[in-house]
Amino acid sequence: MSPTLKLVDTFLDYSQFVSIRRDIHAHPELGFEEHRTSGIVARLLRDWGIDVHCGVAGTGVVGVLKVGQGTRTIGLRADMDALPLQERNQFEHRSTHDNQMHACGHDGHTTMLLAAAWHLSQTRNFSGTVNFIFQPAEEMGKAGAKKMIEDGLFARFPCDAIFGLHNFSIGNVGGFALNDGAFMASSNTFKVTMTGRGTHASMPHTGIDPVAPVLALATALRGLVAQVIPSTERALLAVTQLQGSVAPNVIPDSAWLGGTVRTFSVTALDRIEERLRTLATHIALSCECEADIFFRRASPPVINHAAEAHFAAEVMREIVGPDLVNDQFAGVLTAEDFSHMLLARPGCYAFIGNGEGKHRLEGHGEGACILHNTSYDFNDAIIPVGASYFVRLTERWLKAD
Repeated sequence: MSPTLKLVDTFLDYSQFVSIRRDIHAHPELGFEEHRTSGIVARLLRDWGIDVHCGVAGTGVVGVLKVGQGTRTIGLRADMDALPLQERNQFEHRSTHDNQMHACGHDGHTTMLLAAAWHLSQTRNFSGTVNFIFQPAEEMGKAGAKKMIEDGLFARFPCDAIFGLHNFSIGNVGGFALNDGAFMASSNTFKVTMTGRGTHASMPHTGIDPVAPVLALATALRGLVAQVIPSTERALLAVTQLQGSVAPNVIPDSAWLGGTVRTFSVTALDRIEERLRTLATHIALSCECEADIFFRRASPPVINHAAEAHFAAEVMREIVGPDLVNDQFAGVLTAEDFSHMLLARPGCYAFIGNGEGKHRLEGHGEGACILHNTSYDFNDAIIPVGASYFVRLTERWLKAD
């Protein structure tokens, strides 16, 4: 079944939104610097008769559309920020900013929500209030969602439920994937610095080598998850950074390692952090070093609420048919700060299929679909699909009498 068969009628010609998406792609902005992007969002929403509120958590924008006398409310969220990557694509809408790129599709997320806002502002086929939430700073652990909440997001713009959508390589272009529980993992970072006493590498007995305990800890951490987490629960610890001396003949005063931890439960995260701290402390003592341990919990796991997930799946099936909706999707170890919103309000986060998840390794690839690579591009063909999802969510959640 083609996902275009059940789209809302006014999305059959969506070229204006392709242009908006490509313009945003060509002008990426990093977290809390989305001044141009938020300006475009605010201007368009105002042009469509939507009440606009700027400056939420700095560069966040919320559009409010109230229709009829209904008292129910719904929140629809899109993220706006880009990544600090140098784009390799050579198409006309490639990034015009060095080391900034929309490599995660937030340009597409913003456009899908704008398209939904335009349609709802024209048809007004609901009774109640819809809040269009355009969030800054989802990437790089900046927790824009949390900062919007701290800035009074849900106090100022009440939402009975909150829904979000992210493009992903799930096999079917325009298909959907979700579940009614743990959908994405928590994101956490750690850094352990071992401090000894530097000296010349030819005279190790005159110093205290901090590199040795760093290497020992790196080895120990490779097996930590299997030792403390049951095999029935998924979790990950990856050592991704190592730093010792800047010269080959110098034993440094300090050395460090760092990495990431991903879990689907706070219990598992607590256990991993506890064990990491114990290992680091004891390994340091055994090498006569001191360990400084930094552990940062950037975002909790994305846990969908069952009732809202079931509701979202029904809407998806209405749009694209049951064959393109996987409502039993296994959770992934990637992370998303939408988790903060789901802790504050019931709701559901889901994936929309962007295409085959392949890197373009040869030459300057155009439009690879897998996230966070320098040849990525959002698939414009799914703009009307995602927009239709947001529209149908709103119309059904705020069903008019």
